[in-house]
Amino acid sequence: MILHGTVTGELAGKRLDDVLRALFPQLSKGRIRKVIDWGGCRINGAVVRVASRGLHPGDAVVVGVTAEESFRGYAIAIDALLLDDPEYLAIDKPAGVYCQRTPYQLKGTVEFAVAALLKSAGSVEPARVVHRLDRGTSGVMLFPKTREAAAHISKALEAGTVGKIYWALVSGCPEAEAWTIEAPIAALGKSLFAVQAGGRDAATEIRRLACGLDMTGAPVSLVEARPLTGRTHQIRLHLAHTGHPVLGDDRYGGTPAPRMMLHCRSMAFMAADGREISATAPAETRFWAACEASGITLPGY
Repeated sequence: MILHGTVTGELAGKRLDDVLRALFPQLSKGRIRKVIDWGGCRINGAVVRVASRGLHPGDAVVVGVTAEESFRGYAIAIDALLLDDPEYLAIDKPAGVYCQRTPYQLKGTVEFAVAALLKSAGSVEPARVVHRLDRGTSGVMLFPKTREAAAHISKALEAGTVGKIYWALVSGCPEAEAWTIEAPIAALGKSLFAVQAGGRDAATEIRRLACGLDMTGAPVSLVEARPLTGRTHQIRLHLAHTGHPVLGDDRYGGTPAPRMMLHCRSMAFMAADGREISATAPAETRFWAACEASGITLPGY
């Protein structure tokens, strides 16, 4: 739920939390404090996380309110830091965490955690989100430490010269060992996409790694996906389009699973000075366990 309000003259000069209580009486004082702390309050478009901040007449207030049980705190553990290069960071994003700020929260996102990590290392640079993983996807995320590094990796992503390897546990066992899916992707609405004529060109290379059976006896398989383009939900859509939806992907036809079984295994590209930047993320426990329960051994495990 997103609430909108405007600071009137009689509220001018009052604390943010008191103003929000007056504008949105349906919210308790405690709930308002949490919303502010999570980064769910914007004043004139900017996130404000100081409850005592004074406001001015005409200030535009936007508050994002989400269920308390959906909030998940997140900080980057030592073993989740995959790479700490002079120009780049790579972290292992867990499934269930947003990559960047939403209308409801900043705190508890990867963006916020990386910003805190950079600050703890003495950097004044922001956390620049140059690529994203869906909330349900785990694995490698790269962050540039400087504006120049951000420009370089952004160009590499646009040019398709960043190598990405994903693992996915999907329904069925494909007959082919390897194939390429070329199918255009179009937006149907907010956060919903489809393979559809007239959409943007998209291509994904798929390789079957192993097949097994789930607990019901239905065939499942572990596949490796290499996206050649960077469309939103591309791998999920392409696999579903070929009859092999990702387990746990209820949006695109996946059968129930403890989580969405999609993992960014590795990313690699060449830095501006010619050195290779690469990072590999181990499979998260629930992903590994689901594979093992299906009789599938992950490569290298």
